[in-house]
Amino acid sequence: MYPNIRKILASEQKRQNTTIELIASENYASQAVMNLCGSIFTNKYAEGYPGKRYYNGCEHMDEIEQLAIDSLCKLYDCKFANVQPHSGVGANTAVYQALMKPGDTLMGMDLASGGHLSHGAPPTLSGKFYRAITYGVGEDGLLDYNIIESLAKLNMPKVLVAGASAYPRQIDWKAFKDIADSVGAKLVVDMAHYSGIVAGNAYNSPLPYADVVTSTTHKTLRGPRGGMILWNNPDYTKKINSSIFPGTQGGPLMNIIAAKAQCYQEALDPNFGVYARQVVSNAKAMCRVFEQNGFPVQTHGTDSHIILMDLSNKNHSGRQAADLLEANGITVNKNGVPNDPRNFIETSGIRLGTAAETTKGHDEEWFRNLADTICNLLKESK
Repeated sequence: MYPNIRKILASEQKRQNTTIELIASENYASQAVMNLCGSIFTNKYAEGYPGKRYYNGCEHMDEIEQLAIDSLCKLYDCKFANVQPHSGVGANTAVYQALMKPGDTLMGMDLASGGHLSHGAPPTLSGKFYRAITYGVGEDGLLDYNIIESLAKLNMPKVLVAGASAYPRQIDWKAFKDIADSVGAKLVVDMAHYSGIVAGNAYNSPLPYADVVTSTTHKTLRGPRGGMILWNNPDYTKKINSSIFPGTQGGPLMNIIAAKAQCYQEALDPNFGVYARQVVSNAKAMCRVFEQNGFPVQTHGTDSHIILMDLSNKNHSGRQAADLLEANGITVNKNGVPNDPRNFIETSGIRLGTAAETTKGHDEEWFRNLADTICNLLKESK
């Protein structure tokens, strides 16, 4: 390794070892997962799928990819899976391409209400290639399924997307499926943030209701950075697989697929359920301390790892609060809140998550003390 690269690597390792990680989309992968990311699997080109490759010498690529697929299907009790997406956005893009034509109506959660860019935001492919309609949350910060149903009936989407990147509560997957069925739409669930706590039975699974489920493989699932797609209807198999390759990607990253196989097997271990439940318990503990100290959180609580602190009525913007906490060794991210009075650069919220520090073994008491520290830092800097 060249010295200048080694220096940067060492600096990042020091940062990770000496700071408290509360960014909701981040976690700590196991050493085995990281070893596989840097393994000799990276040397092999393997365009195609197990048993149907465009290159020779892929027998071991077939073995590791099939192991990843089988482990993933077992983990979520589904029939079919694609483990090749390079990211969650890539997974979403491929599914949209499989289920829609350009110009069809896509309906997803508004970015300002906690949705994701890939759910129809104007600057993205999903917002440019499709007629994107968005739904939000009510004054209480919660999804209003009656309003979502009315919006769906008015716009008749081809695909209805459920899932979020900054929504802390349980999502009623069945309610979304009923809405989708009522307008003849396909229900796509993006569970990128929730996939780990779903795997650990600490959050409701969308698999019994969704036509297709997408996710990242990092975040709460604690794997390598990548994406995945799951479904149960065999009619989707050819469409989804061909939408990944050759539709939107070339050769798969076999080193990352090997790391995904490791990640899925780790999540099948009973200890993963202990971790997932602790993630949610720790988040609930933090929420109570924030609320008691006069720092309200959206929906006044959480059912997941996500906490969205609302600073609308505080002197700090989300950006200022995030910078202040980083200066004190705590990393979070600025985040908009519903009906945010500040612009998207400043924002009026910070998003926190408990997955990474739970991976380090911390419990409710540790998180309560940390929440007190955060409140004191914000109060002292007025």
